[in-house]
Amino acid sequence: MTMGKGRLEAFSDGVIAIIITIMVLELEVPHEAAWAALAPLLPVLLSYVLSFVYVGIYWNNHHHMLAASRHVSGGALWANLHLLFWLSLFPFTTAWMGENHFAAAPTAAYGIVLLMAAVAYWILQRQLMRLDGGHSVLRRAVGRDWKGKLSPLLYAAGIATSLWMPRVAQLLYVAVAVMWLVPDRRIEGALHTAE
Repeated sequence: MTMGKGRLEAFSDGVIAIIITIMVLELEVPHEAAWAALAPLLPVLLSYVLSFVYVGIYWNNHHHMLAASRHVSGGALWANLHLLFWLSLFPFTTAWMGENHFAAAPTAAYGIVLLMAAVAYWILQRQLMRLDGGHSVLRRAVGRDWKGKLSPLLYAAGIATSLWMPRVAQLLYVAVAVMWLVPDRRIEGALHTAE
């Protein structure tokens, strides 16, 4: 059975807003009114910025993916909850990595959450494409999806290297974020073509 997608969009937007709120509430305010007081907090701030960018990327792509989809089903609802579960772990791994100055274990855990969120997004995308059939706007827009295929590989490489070179792992995580920050016009282009 298929249904409208309004509730799924509204619920997802609310959860993502809460995730961002939790992350920003984790930031502690320095007790001194000098720029130097921010120096010890730099790892926490950098972790926050990276995670904020990732959550923003997921929110933006989730919006476009649903705009290109006509229906959702019970399976799509569960796939969406699966994605939101992994996104909800961003505040925890962000804080752990930042508080421990990008140490190996927290950096690996952060990568695992990034990898699992990417897998969950892929599952949701496949579920929505299956619902709309072989000629769906989303299927045409995704195409070969080189970024979607490359991202999990880079996350896996980051997880593996984090155990002995956490800085390299962090660079890989940043590289994936930068790759997705470049505007992806596939879905917008497919939507305009479908009109």
